[in-house]
Amino acid sequence: HNPPLQPSGAARRPRLLDLPWEDVLVPHILRRLPLRQLLRLQRVSKAFRAAVQLHLANLRRFDASQVRAGAGLRLLKDNEVLQHLALQACADWLTDKELLPVIGQNHHLQQVQLNGCAQLSRHALVAISLSCPHLRQLSLAHCEWVDSLSLRSLADHCKALEAVDLTACRQLKDEAVCYLAQKCSGLKRLSLAVNANMGDVAVEEIAKCCPELEHLDLTGCLRVKNDAIRVLAEYCPKLRSLKVKHCHNVAESSLSILRNRGVELDVEPPMQRALVLLQDVVGFAPFINLQI
Repeated sequence: HNPPLQPSGAARRPRLLDLPWEDVLVPHILRRLPLRQLLRLQRVSKAFRAAVQLHLANLRRFDASQVRAGAGLRLLKDNEVLQHLALQACADWLTDKELLPVIGQNHHLQQVQLNGCAQLSRHALVAISLSCPHLRQLSLAHCEWVDSLSLRSLADHCKALEAVDLTACRQLKDEAVCYLAQKCSGLKRLSLAVNANMGDVAVEEIAKCCPELEHLDLTGCLRVKNDAIRVLAEYCPKLRSLKVKHCHNVAESSLSILRNRGVELDVEPPMQRALVLLQDVVGFAPFINLQI
């Protein structure tokens, strides 16, 4: 049936788009909607599309996992104020062609996550170095395209870095990580895991140059030995956690210094490991005073 007729001169019912866009609609309403809903909303009308685009141009955080593949970075074409950019969900398709324009127009980025984005190249890291002087956190885990020259560029231009994940960046050797430590002495969190090229030289330089270090991941760094762990204990008083699983040349003789200081380690003391193995074999462990 037909809707009731409104009396002549009756006031029109307020609509969502009548709200002040920059003061109310964008910061207090659109900001609370998931990206996927915003993308559906902008298909309602040209006015809604304009409102959503205004919102997208003012985003401070963007996580590509919230949108379908391929659509993500096109949404940022007008954005120049991003601070946090999470693109690990784009690992299957992201290339320099999509990433570089976004990086080039966003000079306020503080956190970038590119974990597993294997189709990028060293040019991506150089672009981040040149465009993001305020960068504090960078995740490059399993980005095997990261090389010594691009890491040196990062160290030269992003000296405010506090957290860097270089897990499985297998092109990197001691010298490149030493340079990073020398230039970025405020590092608090660093992962060099799954890199057989890393040895004592890099770990000792990190220890001596980065007194604020709190978390270090050396999982699978086969060349790291006890001497480097002792230097770490001496020069890093703020260290809170250390991962050395599968570092076969690191023994309890060096780890005990950190263990006694309350540093969280991912390997048990030898006696504890033996008890666990014994319990697995015989079904129980004898009481042993581990304080002796």
